Amino acid sequence: MTASPLRIPAATTSAPATLFLARHGETVWHEENRYTGISDIDLTPRGVEQADGLGVWAAGAGLDAIVTSPLARARRTAEPAVRSTGLAAVVEPDLRELDFGVAEGRTIAELEASYPQEVADFRRDPAAHPLPGGENPKTAATRGATALLRLAETYQGRRVLTVAHNTLLRLVLCRLLGIPESEYRRVLPGLRNCAITELRVISGEVALMSYNVPTP
Repeated sequence: MTASPLRIPAATTSAPATLFLARHGETVWHEENRYTGISDIDLTPRGVEQADGLGVWAAGAGLDAIVTSPLARARRTAEPAVRSTGLAAVVEPDLRELDFGVAEGRTIAELEASYPQEVADFRRDPAAHPLPGGENPKTAATRGATALLRLAETYQGRRVLTVAHNTLLRLVLCRLLGIPESEYRRVLPGLRNCAITELRVISGEVALMSYNVPTP
């Protein structure tokens, strides 16, 4: 069954909001292909360069607001955009990454050695079978989608950069675009660090304008 996109009342919205979604810069664990959820992990030098590129893009994007996940890697990634635009970053707790439970800090190969059946179930349907101890992906999709719709309502007619996380943003895109969350790994195999995905939101209706476009 296809999930229904979340909506806000049409009467509250008069002009479209433009949301630019960006995954944070590369971290040490991502470089090693380790699951990075709620752990605060530093950016690599390459991740810092990616954040600087996002800042260059932001300077010419006509932004009205910058919103970030509370996790340090997202806030650090937003810093160059804050400097280049003069905007203050707003922290949105509901844009944090999923808690990956026992997967935190591990590779999928390491997990498979200890949890072969759980990993097999996860590969088959990652939304119905989160890794042991992890957050329910459908719950995460709800909190993240609700947060973005709330931002769209707050910033009607304006342009907002939102810096968040790979798994959360893919789940949220599925929810908002009516794609089953079980398909997020197949349909949206990954977001590039600091690439831009553009959404237009009006009256709770979401249009995908561009996806995973690299910044300079």
